[in-house]
Amino acid sequence: MASVSVEESLKDTTTTAAEAAAAEKPAETTPAPDAGGAKKKKKKRKAKKKKTAAPFKQEIRLLGDWTGPTYGQTFPPTIPVPDLFKGRTYPVNELTGYENLQRTTDEEKRAIARQQFADANLEDIRHAAETHRQTRKFAQSIIKPGVKLIDMCEQIEAMNRKLVKEDGLNASIAFPTGCSINHVAAHYTPNAGDNTVLQYDDVMKLDFGTQVNGRIIDCAFTVAFNPKFDTLLEAVKAATNTGIRTAGIDVRLCDVGEAIQETMESYELEIDGNVYPIKPIRNLNGHSIGPYEIHAGKSVPIVKGGEETRMEEGEFFAIETFGTANGKGHVIEDMECSHYMLNKEAGHVPLRLRTSKELLSVIKTNFSTLAFCRRFLDRLGQTRYLMALKNLCDTGLVNAYPPLVDTKGSWTAQYEHTLHLGPYRKEILSRGNDF
Repeated sequence: MASVSVEESLKDTTTTAAEAAAAEKPAETTPAPDAGGAKKKKKKRKAKKKKTAAPFKQEIRLLGDWTGPTYGQTFPPTIPVPDLFKGRTYPVNELTGYENLQRTTDEEKRAIARQQFADANLEDIRHAAETHRQTRKFAQSIIKPGVKLIDMCEQIEAMNRKLVKEDGLNASIAFPTGCSINHVAAHYTPNAGDNTVLQYDDVMKLDFGTQVNGRIIDCAFTVAFNPKFDTLLEAVKAATNTGIRTAGIDVRLCDVGEAIQETMESYELEIDGNVYPIKPIRNLNGHSIGPYEIHAGKSVPIVKGGEETRMEEGEFFAIETFGTANGKGHVIEDMECSHYMLNKEAGHVPLRLRTSKELLSVIKTNFSTLAFCRRFLDRLGQTRYLMALKNLCDTGLVNAYPPLVDTKGSWTAQYEHTLHLGPYRKEILSRGNDF
């Protein structure tokens, strides 16, 4: 890659609680001599230990340890990201040039880039990206064998809301926290009453998003604790990075898919003396991203033979790859549904049920065209809404997205980053020190 640019850490000017207390404490005075002329001995006070941030620890395989700048953030995080960057621009974590050097040296293209910065609201998406990085650092610290998935998701979502400084549709979670396990590849998050617990031998895909003024960061990684799955994780991570390197202006989507497939299929997973080829899940894709639109029309395949449509300057893409071992490399819908999204293509549909009309109003007001789950409706105080939700799905006003599964007994992995195709270089917006 041509260059990596990371802004310098902001100087932390906060005062610790111990220092503040010391500053406010009145100076000690020498006691007056008693009648016998003897002075009382001063009692030595034990120095208070300064409070320090808890060290970052995580048990997940093949992730970095966040050794980069903290920008004054505590750990666990307590300061909303916009408050850390008041009067400053948000960090740029990875910029990569194109193979066509003319785009890197043409001054006219640089001028277009400066204009595009304003037009594409890159500061908004960089705000979302920094929020995502800080949230996933927190997530990686709490994900351990034995954690209940619903508790994990709610903690991650609460932190995401806090750090983005949630403000209705101006700044919020972009879609439900996915935590699909083993043969379940995508679109699973626990509904209320689901007491599933993460196990040491599970392979979990953690996929969550953040948005600011409609600019969405879509980013995912795979959680495994047992080193026997390392090769599967390495294969899919390498395939995602291949897709990122291949992506560019005027690049055909089918060429990205072919490069991804070649990388992923060069790996094999050996477990207990059995060798499993690692296959791309051919009916799962990356995608373009638009304002308040997680899938904006273009699909980025992860196998050869896809569309010859080209990537275009100024577009945002989620480059994501899914690999499977001991599976078919093809997913189907199964299990109880948790993910839903308003169908923006649906015209006016007369609704007869009052509860359906009320629920549709709640969805439009709180989520618009962003994805949501049942837990999000529970959080808004909605009750007994399942019949109304089914009615909205049956009429085509809302789309349901059930979990996507490969064959039972298989293991699936996923890695994903969001990038922007600028006029003379691409920015991998969600890149962090973890992956």
